[in-house]
Amino acid sequence: MNNSDIVTDFPRVPDELVRQAAQFQPAIFADVNGRRGAMHGRIRPLHPAMKLAGPAFTVEVRPGDNLMIHAAMSLARPGDVLVIDGKGDLSSALMGTIMMTACKQLGLAGVVMDGAARDSIELIEMGFPVFAAGTNPNGPTKNIGGRVGHPVSVGGVTIQPGDFIIGDNDGVVVIEREKVASLIPAADKKVKDEAARIAAIKTGDTAAKWLNAALRNAGVLKEGESL
Repeated sequence: MNNSDIVTDFPRVPDELVRQAAQFQPAIFADVNGRRGAMHGRIRPLHPAMKLAGPAFTVEVRPGDNLMIHAAMSLARPGDVLVIDGKGDLSSALMGTIMMTACKQLGLAGVVMDGAARDSIELIEMGFPVFAAGTNPNGPTKNIGGRVGHPVSVGGVTIQPGDFIIGDNDGVVVIEREKVASLIPAADKKVKDEAARIAAIKTGDTAAKWLNAALRNAGVLKEGESL
């Protein structure tokens, strides 16, 4: 479907790349992506164990109204992550147990929303990955149009439909669809380098080799000085 407000025929990150990329932490992707793509820390999982990864199915709503989320749920594909621009509004919840149960039944990979959820205890018990800016017991309206499958801003990050979304207890990172394949080898190298550094620290090699040079560059130490 493709009209001015609802677009569903956009390219997505391929399933195989999602599978490969999902093995890495969002923090690793943020590092190898030039420390870009991390959503604001207000976007948090409802439970620390929640993780998600998949292509973004984007939704834009008016604050406190979830009409277009219902539309998106009927159009999204299994494996998609609903990424909802709720304008950061926390005065009412956009989704709760009924909608999340349907999302799980539809095979969606999770929900990320710059807005509030409700029924949080039930959602945690369900285990379906939900990342939100907060919670609120108040229910939404279902009266106002919005957009599906268009670029959105969630947690201060622009997301294009089909971009790669990955989240864990640290938060959510967005990687442009076209960049995922090239970043996987960098992510793999980063993991191995960090493991080697941690192993060295455990043997007593705790000194940061770069520190003195960085302090001199920052003007904290004079040329030739060291800690």
